[in-house]
Amino acid sequence: MKRLGVNIDHVATIRNARGELHPDPLKAAKIVKKAGADSITIHLREDRRHIKDIDAKKICKIKNLLVNLEISTNPKIVNIALKIKPNYVCIVPENRKEITTEGGLDLTKNRGKLIKIISKFKKKNIRTSLFINPSLKDIEISKQIGTDCIEIHTGHLSNLIKSNKKYSNELSKIKKSSIMASKFGIEVHAGHGLDYKSTRILSNIPSIKEFNIGHFLIGESIFYGLFSVIKKFKKILKKKK
Repeated sequence: MKRLGVNIDHVATIRNARGELHPDPLKAAKIVKKAGADSITIHLREDRRHIKDIDAKKICKIKNLLVNLEISTNPKIVNIALKIKPNYVCIVPENRKEITTEGGLDLTKNRGKLIKIISKFKKKNIRTSLFINPSLKDIEISKQIGTDCIEIHTGHLSNLIKSNKKYSNELSKIKKSSIMASKFGIEVHAGHGLDYKSTRILSNIPSIKEFNIGHFLIGESIFYGLFSVIKKFKKILKKKK
């Protein structure tokens, strides 16, 4: 069955808005796990706009909880990740001025740096993933770099679907990229901007094994609760096509 990873960054965003302790991302991680999610995703940004170092440390210490830590290629952030030892690491591009991650990594520009970083995590037996655009060229480079997984940026597709615009070309790019990665022995994940409809559409692609969903899921939970929303996503991913 396809796996569901839940990004809880925005629980920390709400907490930080008041500079207090509530709501606690640690508690959110435990509840999300209990609700049936397969893993937790947290992004330790360079500006610490939501998840803080102490959050990451505490969450990574929860027993029987699989944690996917999103990080940039910043050496200081990489070293923190190596120390707290999450189960998984996803390397993402990061721009201080961006509201959210705007696209995939520039693999050509960062090739040498990424090879070194991935090597460090592999020595610690930490699964590595690269957050990339749906591009056959990027899949080929990902194979050469030696990553375990790739996470395809689904933001453009999600926006097209939400705007009721034609999305067949973008969906085709994702399908072709997923198939190529799978043939190369690279596990395929999908994430960014996903809601019920876009997740349902992408769940029809056999090569995609994991979906990482955050903003919509946390936002929807304000109205319907984490258990209800997570169960709905799990049902979408479990449904036989």
